[in-house]
Amino acid sequence: MSDKNTRNDLTVGNILQKLLFVAVPVMGTQMIQMLYNLTDMFWLGQLGNEAVAASGTAGMYLWLSQAFMMVGRVGSEIGVSQSIGRNDQEEAKKYSQTSLSISICIGVLFALVMILFRSPLINFFQIQEAGVAADAKLYLAITGAAIPATFITSAISGTFIASGDSRTPFFLNAIGLLINIVLDPILIFPAGLNVMGAAIATSIAQLLVAVLLLIAVCRHKNRPFEKYILINPIEKERAVQIFKWSMPVVLESMLFTLLSMIISRIVAGFGVTAMAVQKVGTQIESLSWLIGGGFASAVTAFMGQNYGAAKWNRVHLGIRISTLAMLVWGVIVTAVLFLGGNFIFRLFLSDPESITMGTVFLKILALSQVINCLEYNSAGAFRGIGRTIPPSLVSISGNVIRIPIIYLLCRTALGIDGVWIGISLGSAIRGLWLFIWFVIAARKLSFFFLF
Repeated sequence: MSDKNTRNDLTVGNILQKLLFVAVPVMGTQMIQMLYNLTDMFWLGQLGNEAVAASGTAGMYLWLSQAFMMVGRVGSEIGVSQSIGRNDQEEAKKYSQTSLSISICIGVLFALVMILFRSPLINFFQIQEAGVAADAKLYLAITGAAIPATFITSAISGTFIASGDSRTPFFLNAIGLLINIVLDPILIFPAGLNVMGAAIATSIAQLLVAVLLLIAVCRHKNRPFEKYILINPIEKERAVQIFKWSMPVVLESMLFTLLSMIISRIVAGFGVTAMAVQKVGTQIESLSWLIGGGFASAVTAFMGQNYGAAKWNRVHLGIRISTLAMLVWGVIVTAVLFLGGNFIFRLFLSDPESITMGTVFLKILALSQVINCLEYNSAGAFRGIGRTIPPSLVSISGNVIRIPIIYLLCRTALGIDGVWIGISLGSAIRGLWLFIWFVIAARKLSFFFLF
């Protein structure tokens, strides 16, 4: 076996090193995604709350696109990792190519919807300020054009990660981030494009990353397969299996975003300041869920390969180690949000009301971060063994519970703080539920005992 294959083979070697070997670049890639959004918000924040609210509102639909993006991502991660675990490289390649073809088709359709129906999509939020609504529609149309590129990026990244190489997508996404960081201030200020400039910068960066990943999967020295064809007919048998794996995840992510839109509509009733605080605060909190989701992808790859190879002892030890690692990360995020909220918000918004409201928001969110990290780890483990329904069912149920909690609390003396409490409480219920479910399920399968 070559050094490359040994390095990317998650069924052998030190478990912690292997997990970190995959997880750290994946988490870095997820951090890059967060920094894309924060870069836009940082520079747009210099223009005022209205610009932040506009990009953040349109960003809800970019967030929704990630639900449909999961078809290709999940298909790649599970199909490729389990096939590699069984030492079936040809089957792994076919799952990867089918996932990419599906992603391209869905990405194009989603982009057309965002561009053609941008007005009714933004009008859903009933934004009170006409200028904010107009900028949101413009931002949505421009970023919508780059949606197919993000779908391609997701599917190919899933293939690299499932094969044990998370470094290549990390480095290529980092290049895109650097392009975005350079272009954002240039297009927003000297070029005078404001919100349009931020949208153009993001779209250019995303298109570049997709092109680089397409080249990498065909030509890079660490490519997962020797020969890779980009354009393939969709194979029915594998497509059906990919949709079986991915649909629970898609529904979970889609409903989460749709319910978040309902929450955003409630927040809009408290004015543009509350809208801006929610958009910035949500991006800051993504320090937890993007990193947690990135680690979950590494756990999925690790579980998939070892589950496919029937190495139960490594499955057991890998989950124990990853659980403890995510607990540590949860504590770190809790401390950052609770103690550093005021400082962090001052980087993005300048008026005292926004900073005060945002600081309270982050302190309330901090209370659920440890449990959230346990949820991400449990979801990744479930998906690695091909069981995508439990995490999706829990996520959907927990997010539905959020709405009545928020609706009731925000109509009390708590006001906008009731919204923040409802968001955090719903997350805690969801995370604890899934973690307990996983522990019970894994004990029945006799491959996991936490203590």
